[in-house]
Amino acid sequence: MNRLFVAYKPAGVGSNTFLSRLKRKYGVKKAGFSGTLDPFAKGVLVVGFGSHTKLFRFLNKTPKRYRATLWLGAHSPSLDSELIERIERLEPFEIDEVKSAVETLQGELEYTPPIFSAKHVDGRRAYDLAREGKEVHLQKVRATVYDAKLLHYRHPFVTFEVSVSEGTYVRSLGAIVAQRLGGCAGSLSALERLCEGAFVYENEQALDIKEYLALEQNYYNGDFENIKYGRVLALIDLEIKNEGSYWIDGGDFISVVTIENESVRYELGRIEIC
Repeated sequence: MNRLFVAYKPAGVGSNTFLSRLKRKYGVKKAGFSGTLDPFAKGVLVVGFGSHTKLFRFLNKTPKRYRATLWLGAHSPSLDSELIERIERLEPFEIDEVKSAVETLQGELEYTPPIFSAKHVDGRRAYDLAREGKEVHLQKVRATVYDAKLLHYRHPFVTFEVSVSEGTYVRSLGAIVAQRLGGCAGSLSALERLCEGAFVYENEQALDIKEYLALEQNYYNGDFENIKYGRVLALIDLEIKNEGSYWIDGGDFISVVTIENESVRYELGRIEIC
């Protein structure tokens, strides 16, 4: 079965465990997902079955949008409510202060991801290593926050939404907001991914992959049998000849090709639509 769809992962279960449930539900063996959500977070997870697992790197998955609730005064090494060590009582802030602290996230940021994150370290997830008590060292990362807005403030909880670039750690954004409110601690009590680019949850409805590719469409004017059977393509037969990657419509399948140094190569051969 070839299928691309959006699932909704609940909190309290890892992405791999959740994928296993989906495989049993649909009776498939080959499946994968894009954009890991760790156990604490819930929300949108892009899932592919069969050959559609090869498409993830070509999909329009940015910006990502998250809704988070920040617990001001909560100290946690995981920057969420899973491992709270102590809670500091804080006086309420003015609503304008909180709004400003959230909105100043917008722009380019550099920060160190939390050790309890889905980032890979030597082939393993950082949160797995951290839970085993192993020392984890993460490099600083850069992120772009396209939009940040305050939704609700009822002390000590701040609920906000952010639209961010790939690989942004929203727990770290929550900690930054807390720091900008007088240098206090803060940890997330809830985190939800609302969308990944064009991908939103719609009851696991099968998606038309042609509508979700982050590539320009190119057109092949040569013998269609060449595309159908994955034969070598000549640059002269492509309508767009500029360097880059493109998708080509084969009707009931697509192919992805890259033009480089005046030659054409397949990134993906024949990917059946269904």
